Amino acid sequence: MNEKGKIFAARMVIVILATILMGFCLSWLLLIDLGTDPCTMMNQAISSKLGISIGNWQAGFNIVLLVIVIIFGERNLGVGTLANMFLVGYSIDFFTWIWKKTLPQEIFTLWYTRAIILVIAIVIFVIAAAVYMDVHMGTAPYDAIPVIISARLKKVPFKIIRMTFDFVVMIIGALFGGSIEIITILMVLGLGPVISAVGEFGAKRFPKIFGE
Repeated sequence: MNEKGKIFAARMVIVILATILMGFCLSWLLLIDLGTDPCTMMNQAISSKLGISIGNWQAGFNIVLLVIVIIFGERNLGVGTLANMFLVGYSIDFFTWIWKKTLPQEIFTLWYTRAIILVIAIVIFVIAAAVYMDVHMGTAPYDAIPVIISARLKKVPFKIIRMTFDFVVMIIGALFGGSIEIITILMVLGLGPVISAVGEFGAKRFPKIFGE
């Protein structure tokens, strides 16, 4: 395998692991019920209203968004698009099933275990989300939309566009009965800056993996 093939393979492995990690962390965040990222909060609220699993709803929702991305920003499509569209939602379903079958449910209600789970899950989730976007293997339709908007509003920093987009999604989730928790607000404020910071760090330290 030549160097270009090795770089592609490394990026693909990173994307798959990152998206599974995101689902892993979100399964914890949903069970401790202290809030999650705006997209998952909205999807959880809508899927509950419809009476279907979050994995099935998220897959269908992403297919609709995918059409929009194909029309306006096909350059954002790739392995990462498919990985995020399906692996995150179904990883949430899978890991939630595992935890409910194997772990004492008290750990999701006791304040000190919830606090520990919260810190670990949110740190890993934010880093994993940033890494999957910054290796440039394609992004989920949801994540691609702020990128498309940013390409058209070049004078507005990406982190501002991402924060605004997440805020709008959070409000939509609330309208469908979702609960706006402190973690959701922190995700709105933090995801954009962290994605930008991880991208800059990765481009300097690992240019072959994180470079365009």
